[in-house]
Amino acid sequence: MKNKLTILLGTCLSFAIIFYACNSADTDKKSNVSEVTKADVNNASEPSVNYLSEGKRIAGEAQAALGKNLAAAINAKGTVYAVEFCNVEAIPITDSMANILGASLKRVTDKMRNPENQANEDELAFIKKMKGEMQTGKSPEPLVVEINGKMVGYYPIVTNALCVKCHGNKDIDIEQPTFRKIKALYPSDKALGYSVNELRGMWKVEMNKKEN
Repeated sequence: MKNKLTILLGTCLSFAIIFYACNSADTDKKSNVSEVTKADVNNASEPSVNYLSEGKRIAGEAQAALGKNLAAAINAKGTVYAVEFCNVEAIPITDSMANILGASLKRVTDKMRNPENQANEDELAFIKKMKGEMQTGKSPEPLVVEINGKMVGYYPIVTNALCVKCHGNKDIDIEQPTFRKIKALYPSDKALGYSVNELRGMWKVEMNKKEN
């Protein structure tokens, strides 16, 4: 049972337990934002670069690194400790992966646990769009926008069965020791009340535009 829990929680990492790394880019200021469709991405002035796919690869590798480290923390001391681990280690791990992968990485949400991850106005609109897609039975579509000369990809993070152990109904899904730890570390937490297969937020991947 413990092994099953570890595997599930590792896959949940995308915003489970903390949600959270913040990079240095200041996107709270609205500035020169234009959405880029899949066709635009593939037919831009840099035709050899598929920014949508490149951002997806980067987000996937970062998520895998976080999941691996979280699974190790659970194996070592259990899920309550995992909350502490994520509080301290998730940002350094994400920043390290950003350096390795050559991109700025952040996760954003409309229901933050860490205040640093509150989505800005443009990002809230993208989250609303993805939620609307899910309400019609579709999978939420990632997208790429150009912001101040950078290509920025947004990739949906959807809850699974174990995510609700830290983000579900506090009286039903979350064990009380875990809930007490969450409230102690995140007194302004709003990341509760989720069910399975809901949009928890987005990975944000900021990429430099490639030269021809």
